[in-house]
Amino acid sequence: MAPMKTMKAKASMKAMKSAKLMSKGALATELAEAAGLKKSEISTVLDALADIGTKEVKKAGKFTLPGLCMIKTRKKKATKG
Repeated sequence: MAPMKTMKAKASMKAMKSAKLMSKGALATELAEAAGLKKSEISTVLDALADIGTKEVKKAGKFTLPGLCMIKTRKKKATKG
């Protein structure tokens, strides 16, 4: 990797580390406002989504939210040490 690209990559990684992550409650609030639903209803949906995702990853090894992300498992050899 060229030195300039390396510097840019390091700068972007620092920016990502300093950014705060959105909590489940904050996400539920944002979605509730956008959808016009109650925060408790959105929390129920998020819980169900997490359960479904967990089951699919365990069963198939992959879970996809179309247009957003894909979660895959991968197998690595055990490390010695």
